[in-house]
Amino acid sequence: MISYYFGSKEKLLDAVIINRISGFRMILENLQLETISPIEKIKKFVSLYINRFYMNKDIYQIIQFEIINQKRTSDFPSFNEIKQKNLELLEKIISEGQNSGVFKSNCNTYLIPAIVVGTFSQIYNNKKFYFEMMNLNNDQEFENYILNDFTEEITNVILGMLIK
Repeated sequence: MISYYFGSKEKLLDAVIINRISGFRMILENLQLETISPIEKIKKFVSLYINRFYMNKDIYQIIQFEIINQKRTSDFPSFNEIKQKNLELLEKIISEGQNSGVFKSNCNTYLIPAIVVGTFSQIYNNKKFYFEMMNLNNDQEFENYILNDFTEEITNVILGMLIK
């Protein structure tokens, strides 16, 4: 049945991934159109990004595994295209901040998603360690940390990269 509808297991996985992540572009497009400062847009971007990543962490773990898996025949061209378009929207927000004199002119936009996702993945994949280090007692406290404290801390890191 999978081959009939999707052509292969890899194409099924690609379809599931695209279905789960494609809505973020519309969120970014709406964010770009909001009449708030570039700094506020970056704060919202980081918050939305972390929230979306956290709420869809299972599919992102599959994606990470598949990207690392060297035996994979597909390189997720549709996924890469979505990431590229999302990055272009982020670049427009940063360009707005640069044009208004708020952001540095030499910002490395490509690092922003990598910093957010990489740091989130490190903490999430080593959850037991961080539970102990941060004196967290349950998953609800961990979720609260990720969606509040972690989000604020990563936002400060990103803004530190951007603000003059």
